[in-house]
Amino acid sequence: MTNLQTILPAQAGDLTAPGVDEREAMKALLRDRDTHAELMARLSCMNRVEAPPRALSRTVLDFPLTVAAWNLERCLFPKQSAALLKHERANIVLLSEVDDGMARTGQHHTSAEIADALGMAYAFGVEFLELGLGSPKELGFAKDLHNARGFHGNALLAASAIHTPVMIRLDHDGHWFVPESPEHRIGGRCAIAGAVLTMAGPLLAVSVHLESNANAAFRERQMNVLFDAVDTLAAGFPVIVGGDLNTGLADDGDFEKEGLFARAADRGYARHGGPLDAMTTRASLISTAPKHGWKLDWFLTRGLMVTGSRIVPALAPDETPLSDHELMICEIAGFE
Repeated sequence: MTNLQTILPAQAGDLTAPGVDEREAMKALLRDRDTHAELMARLSCMNRVEAPPRALSRTVLDFPLTVAAWNLERCLFPKQSAALLKHERANIVLLSEVDDGMARTGQHHTSAEIADALGMAYAFGVEFLELGLGSPKELGFAKDLHNARGFHGNALLAASAIHTPVMIRLDHDGHWFVPESPEHRIGGRCAIAGAVLTMAGPLLAVSVHLESNANAAFRERQMNVLFDAVDTLAAGFPVIVGGDLNTGLADDGDFEKEGLFARAADRGYARHGGPLDAMTTRASLISTAPKHGWKLDWFLTRGLMVTGSRIVPALAPDETPLSDHELMICEIAGFE
């Protein structure tokens, strides 16, 4: 099997998606891990981060900083999601499960639209190239019978420039491509990282999404890959990691059984996720009836003075759910 890079660089322009016909042909390929590895190696969109240059009003962020992390469940509502982030005065935004060129979300580049609405820079990376249109529930939102690009991924947004943005690939197993997968996808879980300048110096911000269709040991291995990559990138300066860690999914919601938290502590990270008894999931327009709440979303910080973290209901003003995950907020007073 092809050995793939872990840390993948940025490019200034848009990512190039394979055409509709090419994606249709991929559906007929042998669905094994070797085929998946070959596709990952040759598809440029899976090996770059999109990070177009932006003219911004600020070049350096001052403290206190507000960092948001949010799994947007495809991002059906970019404008309303941006409005909630603006209301919370987020300076740095860590997004996961955001679409670009998917029929279910109107072919919108959702993270770019949120960045535009907030006047922020962004870096976007493809977690999965989707070969299908989505679940039956998601098809109800689609007006087209094709995906313009078929991208689904993570993004990092900031009110100042994002320096040396990269993607960190967390696994190369291809278990969303093989026949037993519940969806037909090319790719795997990832993180988007980049440095932002603050009055105290550079801060590495990391938007991460760990595997849901796996056990705690698998997620612990993914976090070890992430921590190793961060140590290469951060050069000793402070770090904030935030996103959907899918904690407790293999243990009926008991997130404390996840070994990744012990590994994080070993690496010098503190955990923040609002009240420990407050869940971070909700019913949404796509996930209409979750069995019960889960606490999946967290921040991990190193070298930062955190004054608090909280959970904000993922609701538009008319009470429409914007995602099946709540918005997570972390307040930072400065460097330790």
